[in-house]
Amino acid sequence: MSLVALPFHQKRHRHLDQSYRNIQTRYLLDEYASKRRASSRSSAQRSLTQQSSAQRASSQTLTGATTCRLCAKRLSASEEEHEKERRYQSLVASYGEAKRERFLSELAQLEEDVHLARSQARDKLDKYALQQMVEDKMAWERHAFEERVSRAPEILVRLRSHTIWERMSVKLCFTVQGFPTPVVQWYKDGSLICQAGEPGKYRIESKYGVHTLEINRASFDDTATYSAVATNAHGQVSTNAAVVVRRFRGDEEPLHSVGLPIGLPLSSVIPYTHFDVQFLEKFGVTFRREGETLTLKCTLLVTPDLKRVQPRAEWYRDDVLVRESKWTKMFFGEGQASLSFSHLNKDDEGLYTLRIVSRGGVSDHSAFLFVRDADPLVTGAPGAPMDLQCHDANRDYVIVTWKPPNTTTESPVIGYFVDRCEVGTDNWVQCNDAPVKICKYPVTGLFEGRSYVFRVRAVNSAGVSRPSRVSDAVAALDPADLRRLQAIHLEGEKEIVIYQDDLEGDVQIPGPPSNVHVSEISRNYVVLSWDPPTPRGKEPLMYFIEKSVVGSGSWQRVNAQTAVRSPRYAVFDLAEGKSYVFRVLSANKHGLSDPSEITPPIQAQDTIVPSAPGRVLASRNTKTSVVVQWDRPKHEEALLGYYVDCCVAGTNLWEPCNHKPIGYNRFVVHGLTTGEQYVFRVKAVNAVGTSENSQESEAIKVQAALTVPSYPYGITLLNCDGHTMTLGWKVPKFSGGSAILGYYVDKREAHHKNWHEVNSSPVQQRILTVEGLVEGSAYEFKIAAVNLAGIGQPSDPSELFKCEAWTAPEPGPAYDLTFCEVRNTSLVMLWKAPVYAGSSPVSGYFVDFKEEDSGEWKTVNEAATPNRYLKVCDLQQGRTYVFRVRAVNASGPGKPSDMSEPVLVEARPGTKEISAGVDEEGNIYLAFDCQEMTDASQFTWCKSYEEIADEEKFRVHTEGDHSRLYFKNPDKVDVGTYSVSVSDTDGVSSSFVLDEEELERLMALSNEIKNPTIPLKSELAYEIFDKGQVRFWLQAEQLSPDASFRFVINDREVSDSETHRIKCDKSTGIIEMVMDRFTIENEGTYTVQIQDGKAKNQSSLVLIGDAFRTVLEEAEFQRKEFLRKQGPHFAEYLHWNVTEECEVRLVCKVANTKKETVFKWLKDDVLYETETLPDLEKGVCELLIPKLSKKDHGEYKATLKDDRGQDVSTLDIAGKVYEDMILAMSRVCGASASPLKILCTPEGIRLQCFMKYFTEEMKVNWYHKDAKIASSEHMRIGGSEEMAWLQICEPTEKDKGKYTFEIFDGKDNHHRSLDLSGQAFDEAFAEFQQLKAAAFAEKNRGKVIGGLPDVVTIMEGKTLNLTCTVFGNPDPEVFWFKNDKDLELSEHFSVKVEQAKYVSLTIKGVTSEDSGKYSINVKNKYGGEKIDVTVSVYKHGEKIPDVPPPQQAKPKLIPASTSATAE
Repeated sequence: MSLVALPFHQKRHRHLDQSYRNIQTRYLLDEYASKRRASSRSSAQRSLTQQSSAQRASSQTLTGATTCRLCAKRLSASEEEHEKERRYQSLVASYGEAKRERFLSELAQLEEDVHLARSQARDKLDKYALQQMVEDKMAWERHAFEERVSRAPEILVRLRSHTIWERMSVKLCFTVQGFPTPVVQWYKDGSLICQAGEPGKYRIESKYGVHTLEINRASFDDTATYSAVATNAHGQVSTNAAVVVRRFRGDEEPLHSVGLPIGLPLSSVIPYTHFDVQFLEKFGVTFRREGETLTLKCTLLVTPDLKRVQPRAEWYRDDVLVRESKWTKMFFGEGQASLSFSHLNKDDEGLYTLRIVSRGGVSDHSAFLFVRDADPLVTGAPGAPMDLQCHDANRDYVIVTWKPPNTTTESPVIGYFVDRCEVGTDNWVQCNDAPVKICKYPVTGLFEGRSYVFRVRAVNSAGVSRPSRVSDAVAALDPADLRRLQAIHLEGEKEIVIYQDDLEGDVQIPGPPSNVHVSEISRNYVVLSWDPPTPRGKEPLMYFIEKSVVGSGSWQRVNAQTAVRSPRYAVFDLAEGKSYVFRVLSANKHGLSDPSEITPPIQAQDTIVPSAPGRVLASRNTKTSVVVQWDRPKHEEALLGYYVDCCVAGTNLWEPCNHKPIGYNRFVVHGLTTGEQYVFRVKAVNAVGTSENSQESEAIKVQAALTVPSYPYGITLLNCDGHTMTLGWKVPKFSGGSAILGYYVDKREAHHKNWHEVNSSPVQQRILTVEGLVEGSAYEFKIAAVNLAGIGQPSDPSELFKCEAWTAPEPGPAYDLTFCEVRNTSLVMLWKAPVYAGSSPVSGYFVDFKEEDSGEWKTVNEAATPNRYLKVCDLQQGRTYVFRVRAVNASGPGKPSDMSEPVLVEARPGTKEISAGVDEEGNIYLAFDCQEMTDASQFTWCKSYEEIADEEKFRVHTEGDHSRLYFKNPDKVDVGTYSVSVSDTDGVSSSFVLDEEELERLMALSNEIKNPTIPLKSELAYEIFDKGQVRFWLQAEQLSPDASFRFVINDREVSDSETHRIKCDKSTGIIEMVMDRFTIENEGTYTVQIQDGKAKNQSSLVLIGDAFRTVLEEAEFQRKEFLRKQGPHFAEYLHWNVTEECEVRLVCKVANTKKETVFKWLKDDVLYETETLPDLEKGVCELLIPKLSKKDHGEYKATLKDDRGQDVSTLDIAGKVYEDMILAMSRVCGASASPLKILCTPEGIRLQCFMKYFTEEMKVNWYHKDAKIASSEHMRIGGSEEMAWLQICEPTEKDKGKYTFEIFDGKDNHHRSLDLSGQAFDEAFAEFQQLKAAAFAEKNRGKVIGGLPDVVTIMEGKTLNLTCTVFGNPDPEVFWFKNDKDLELSEHFSVKVEQAKYVSLTIKGVTSEDSGKYSINVKNKYGGEKIDVTVSVYKHGEKIPDVPPPQQAKPKLIPASTSATAE
């Protein structure tokens, strides 16, 4: 199906949002009517005339007949209409009369104007005749005067040669006189310069005999010989000059990069004003990524610079004019033109051209913009589709097309999703449920009058791509509506617009559609198109589509649910392999039309994928680009373009070169690495997909294309003997990519036109003696270089050299001035000795320099240098200088050389230097790399800037862009300055100063390589195994399979045997010898000697004296250990640790035990009983010692024993071990110590620190106000198992302050502090006073010290004596009670007190009535106590009562009196 561009009504459509959805589409009627006005006016007038004549005829017929009332009414209406017609005709007649009068008046005015013009023309002719007569007379007189003063042209000031930088302007001037005034013509290399051929390039002026040629913005191609020829009737003269345009080699190639086959259309509108446009800065090839912003900009010089008038700037992408949009913005003015991208997409990729159009011509610049894919949302997903277009929009239907992405590095695309969004909303709706496989999709279901935008997403096995750029908005409108409009013009400027339906009459049911055909066939769908019915009626029209399988005879309604309003429909769900026919019916509210004609049979089928492109050829272009061309595929089914891929040769890692299909079979691939080799392949793209990859191209190295060399320059006369001339010249700046094979020299005698060949075969040297010359004659020469590509352009003719013998005593000029090692502030200058030496040999040279365009020469060296090179320093970076050289002999300085070309003092980006090193074979070398080489480039190595030709001392090896200078027999004479230069580059060169220190370092390194030692990872060492075996070993860095070794002990080689097991693992470089039994006889020196090719090494180990005894003891110990471990043994011997509970734990680990194995703990060889026996299966035995003290001193043993043997582990807890245990316990206690607490006692104030365990053997200190406290009567230091304390006896005010408790654990001090001052001290002191008083009272109160039991059993009749000792200060009072009543003393009861402390109660003749409770009260002023004694009396013969055994009676306290307490 042919897709047409959007019609004008879509382009001009205003895509409004939802508030304007349902308006009619009649806003285009005015535009349509204006276009049809002229054609419609005549047809409308003819129709009106025919209607009026018909009405008049009918009225005449009806007038003469007899009519009824109805007919009479009709007749009167006809007469009224006829009257109106007559009035109209009268108005027309009056209008015609007025028009005729106006025409007559205009005609009279025209006659008057013609008469006036004739009279004026007659006057002018008379004046012209008089003037012609005067001029004829003056011409005769002038001819006579000219014959007297005429003369041939003569040049007063000749042209001067110029050397400029690229992009600069240059002006060539000369002065000529002659009569008649000479006519001047300018030539470039013999070709006439035409200003019109290159508008703005040249400007030629002539004022008062001074003639000027100005070359604007000179490019490299403007390097040429420019000649000016002045001619008049009496002769001809000429002058010429050379213009040399210089540039860095890296900036741009001397040839134009191959362009793309794109032709830009001619500009339709050209500004009237003539402008001269020069590009100062240009945008280059650009690489960007989707989503980024970019501005392409050119800086311009527009002459003249007019504010109101400017040339027109046009931007093109490929061959399509770029217009401003929301994606692109343009700016032109203020000396620059720019194109800005706010959000790059692959749609923006292409060749961009800026055209500046004016009357002076067109100036343009082009460069390619590459836009890579943005990072995918899902790893491995394809890039976004591009170039989304909408076609054939209708009421509810539009076709969306796009271009597929390049999937070089991703899996192939399996389909696409199409999304739509209504303008004014952000709601994207997916149009297709399953991915569509071709790049075209008919979107249906649109709403008439609404505007939509679309986007597409690609799908592959990894996921879905980013969406494409959104399409332009498109409106769902029927373009056929406009074709049905008709404009009818009325009287004056009035007109009406009607539908053609209005002229059809009263049509109700529409006719059938016509021209039903298939406009597009796909595997998934078929698109039907048709023309609306005629007649169609005034009602809204709908369509129904029916399909039928060929041969079935039945029809099936396709769109039964929804009617179609557009004359186009996509039919889906067709069976594969079956043929169908279709018909369409139109319908409105009145009914359904007859079906249309049936289409021919149609079968859904796939569009064919294009075949692979043909042969791919890659050719050199520039240093970073390659031109790729290919043959078009044999099957070009609706090609969208091509994708090009590249790959570094040998890697098979393909990368896309373009990210948008290109429509031509040639492409310039940019961004390649200079010197790298690439292969290329191409695939074709159409809407179905991509073809197979083409065959790969041959590998091509990226470098500049091969061309003929540029011309030599700097032709200098070096000597002349009157019959021969010796010429010298400089190498062409560009060899054209191939080595220069030689030079051709032509000569021409002055005032001769023809050139004569000097040498028929090319000369390879740049110096030539031309023979056969005529003495006294002047000659000029030109030279051309030749390479494999052919002969280049000849140089400009040299100056006229007169053939006169040189006899001056001073030397001739030096020549071939060259420069190398140009850096930011220095350069090295070289030249060749004069051919003509003068009367004596040349003894030295002076070098002069000056800034370009400066008139004063300065001499670099105060004394003449004997060398033909000189390093010029202290130059200013970024300045341009010129140089010359003067040779000196005994007669003085000679003629200076020709001025050198200008040199910009600035280091090139990426400048590399010479490096020194030693290769694997020990050869010393100097190395240099040059990435900018071409096939014609050569490395030239020099010493002291003289080319090295001594093959006995040096060897040069060059491979690719790497070159090395090898020293064959380096010694001290090789010290000096070495340099290298690379031909056919822009002065790539470097130097290296090889001094004695550097040479010695290199020679030492060379000696190490030539006389190598095998590097060792480890020197000879020993290792003792667990069986007491001794292993001697070393490890080399690397050993080859051919390496050999030997072991030497005390100067005697030993071989592999049972006593000396020797082996070598060459893969790891380990050499070892194992001795099973190491004895006293093995003392001595052990040596291993290794040889691997030329490399040697040895390592020795001396085992004599203490070193040997150490090894022997260790070996014996390990042997015994091995024997010990054959039975039950300790894997870890006894050791100790302290638990968190501050207990000492003795631990050992056992191994190789069994059930019969017996384990015992012993202390001082006495069995130490434990609550539980250790579990030997766990392998760990523990013994806890709680609250370690000196009583725990002793030797602790752990023993293991069974039938296989026994083992003992001993730990002596004493001395240092005991101290370490105390420190470890101090560490646990110090960490867990509580804060200091205050306890008041009768003696004073006690400070306490509680901890898990405390012993006086711990290193503790108390501090008062940071002063250490010593134990004394006033401050006593002590402790218990749970705490440490400080007792302050009888505290006073001096005892206030901060108290600190410190415990030391061997490493750290643990501190606890308390501030005993202020309220804390006052409260503690008050409590102390109370306790002290209470203690005093307790001490002096009355009390029974002892002697009374709590129970007394006595037989009746006996005497009971209750005796006790009392105490009190003052002496206490004693009272006895019976049953809590005062005891009345009598003979039966008697109390006795002796010495105020012995008290007794005697009961004589005890009876049963004496049984009861007897109490004694002992009391003084401080208090007392009461003791109860129970007396039980039994009769004689009775059983003694069963009472508990007597115990000492417990006293009951009696409080002191109030007065006593107060005291």
